Amino acid sequence: MSGTSNVGGRGVYEAGDQRNMKDSEINKAERYKEGQPNSHLANDSKDERTIANKLAREEKRQNEPEPTSKEVEESKKDPTLPARNHGNEPSKGAKIDAEIQAEEEEMLKKKGAFGPKT
Repeated sequence: MSGTSNVGGRGVYEAGDQRNMKDSEINKAERYKEGQPNSHLANDSKDERTIANKLAREEKRQNEPEPTSKEVEESKKDPTLPARNHGNEPSKGAKIDAEIQAEEEEMLKKKGAFGPKT
């Protein structure tokens, strides 16, 4: 028997791209970031969070104030303002809401509850 093999070319026996990376190179590489914000969906049935974690999250949410958008704040002041800010004509309901709000403010002024702000 001879010491050489005729099975396959020499590329079969070279490491090439199959070399393992050194530990120092692995630590320098960017790792997948775990725990991204909003990575868990509250109503996801496949979410594997424990019941205790879900309860803790709900308790935390109850103590936090609800976030309100700029448009919600504007609509409390003037129901037609969000539509006008977007360049649209306010809806019929928004116009009626604005009329009702103006009438209520007028009634409160007559009663003296809506005095000048100091």
